[in-house]
Amino acid sequence: MKNNPYKKITQDDIQFFISILGKENVLFDKNALYDYAHDETENLMFYPEVAVFPSNSEEISKILKYCNENIIPVTPRGAGTSLSGGALPVCGGVVISTKKLNRILKIDTENFQAIVEPGVINYELQKALEPYGLFYPPDPASWQICTIGGNVSHASGGPKAVKYGTTRDYILNLEVVLANGEIIWTGANTLKYSTAYNLTHLFIGSEGTLGFITKIVVKVVPKLPFNILLLISFKSEIEACKAVNEILLNHITPSALEFMEKDAIEWSIKYNQINSIPLTDDTRALLLIELEGKEKDKIWEEAEKLNEVLQKFSLSSEPLIAESEEDKNALWKIRRKVGEAVKSNSVYKEEDTVVPRSKLPELLQQIKEIGKKYGFQSVCYGHAGDGNLHVNIIKGNMDDKKWNDILPEAIKEIFLVCKELGGTISGEHGIGWVQKNYLPVVFTSQHFQLFKSIKEAFDKNYILNPNKIIPEKW
Repeated sequence: MKNNPYKKITQDDIQFFISILGKENVLFDKNALYDYAHDETENLMFYPEVAVFPSNSEEISKILKYCNENIIPVTPRGAGTSLSGGALPVCGGVVISTKKLNRILKIDTENFQAIVEPGVINYELQKALEPYGLFYPPDPASWQICTIGGNVSHASGGPKAVKYGTTRDYILNLEVVLANGEIIWTGANTLKYSTAYNLTHLFIGSEGTLGFITKIVVKVVPKLPFNILLLISFKSEIEACKAVNEILLNHITPSALEFMEKDAIEWSIKYNQINSIPLTDDTRALLLIELEGKEKDKIWEEAEKLNEVLQKFSLSSEPLIAESEEDKNALWKIRRKVGEAVKSNSVYKEEDTVVPRSKLPELLQQIKEIGKKYGFQSVCYGHAGDGNLHVNIIKGNMDDKKWNDILPEAIKEIFLVCKELGGTISGEHGIGWVQKNYLPVVFTSQHFQLFKSIKEAFDKNYILNPNKIIPEKW
């Protein structure tokens, strides 16, 4: 990667930002910058020199143009829920927050679309669509706090991906401010697009390294009125993983199909202080399965069919069925808060592995073998319906030298397994700062030369979220 000598922020720079945004929208006191020095990635901390809060595309355009001319690094930031270090200002400089770019600009019920700014919280969009009977399917675990802009930047997924797909499947068009301050739209507000290079898809998952997304046109769908949620307990982790593919091969399409090891759900139950979930001593793993439809009777027919499929496997108890909203919310809270529960127990590293769905049992088995080899405990959970397994490696009593010097080799082995099984090293968390040096596991020098050329075409001075995605050595 090109290594530019970035300019340190001066009082003149701060005065420029104040002239554009007003003093109340520019932070430069170090104590005030704490919240912008970290995201949810491990315990990493990088302070920016200033944080700014623009309210529209034109203000961002002026800021980027100025930073580009003065070689000042810029880090876009949404809610700071990244798990790959995507929002870390590793080179200092300016953090541009989307906090005030939080408007839902339009809900188009005729074309099943919405236009939003990047700071809109995923959950707030979901609530705004409900009165229209509409639904935006991508719903990461952090959906109550994460932003649509962050979801687009990381090509996020979520539990509903097994049926509906990921964020990438719901973005029609983007307004983007380029590094030089120019403002462009990447495509068109149409369901079909076959007009030259697809810039929209290039920006999805680019983690703010190519431009600053300022408006997002999303596709929405009608929301089905009824659903039930089932918690299925298995005597074996491998059996639970094998059941995933068997369910889908029997033409049952859940709207969510989530896997949790017993440790994951026990830690989350304790963390969330929910005591209504009975777990037997021989339970080793669980599947959380949501079925939805237009008619209740049809859902129960599908549940009966699901039960027939599950009889082929070693279950540790009868399925737990949640029909009330209170019971459903409790189960979803347990699943969505697993990451927080793990973090409350120990320092950990979360790896976002993904393989073809049928390879999930083999992936889990090999992760456990690698854990034995290197002496670490792992807590695994994730979106089993699309082969996406989150591997939480627990530091526990592991000494710092082993954690910092030896564990990276273990993680590399896990990623090599992913590649051998036809998968890759990130399904929805992105690459950011912490995963970039593992990319040579799945890409060649030719790939990196192409990545470098793309980066320089959009950002020749490397000011946009520098030192992310492209590794130092390839």
